[in-house]
Amino acid sequence: MTLAPPDMLCFALHSAAHAVHAAYAPLLDPLGLTYPQYLVLMALSARDGQTVGDLGSDLRLESNTLTPLLKRMEAAGWLTRRRDSTDERQVRIALTGDGLALAARASGVPRAFAEKTGLTLPQIGDLRDILAVLRDRLKPAKT
Repeated sequence: MTLAPPDMLCFALHSAAHAVHAAYAPLLDPLGLTYPQYLVLMALSARDGQTVGDLGSDLRLESNTLTPLLKRMEAAGWLTRRRDSTDERQVRIALTGDGLALAARASGVPRAFAEKTGLTLPQIGDLRDILAVLRDRLKPAKT
């Protein structure tokens, strides 16, 4: 049986991901943030001082993607990267004062995005959970 793209789960996920990115752009552009930068900012505002490895694992980004992103954010003055004092193999990431201020300014983005979806909060939670299960079955997180 041959399926046309509109009938394929992969196409629905792919096109939804593009729509999500497009919906975030007008919310993030005024803050001067890209979507990946926003994810890093939110991850650090939830748990500041984590290692690059932990951050990459949480965001499911490889170091070759994450490192240049962190360098750009450091150059913008939003975060610092420092070797761990007890294990120099580890690099710890911390938000600066400017980064914390930017995270505070971005705190309304989740609500604004939720409103754009037209979904209820329980529906958003259910959809997030279903997608997380699918993601984890297709590509489990590295440990």
